[in-house]
Amino acid sequence: MTPKILRQLWSVVETTQTMTLLQLDDTSLVQWLVKQTTTQVLLDSHEIDFLCEYIQSRLTLIRDMAYERQC
Repeated sequence: MTPKILRQLWSVVETTQTMTLLQLDDTSLVQWLVKQTTTQVLLDSHEIDFLCEYIQSRLTLIRDMAYERQC
């Protein structure tokens, strides 16, 4: 995964409404973040698979960040 893709993903996370990040279940949140990221960066199927795995492994961090913004 390229730094550009990672930057785009975390930009999406930072600009997404807190309630979206907190209310979606794991699968829906991964799919939603991938969709939002791929609207900004063109990815091939291998990169999308890797991005899904990366997001899945960071869901706790993503939700912790959203929760902190909410407080």
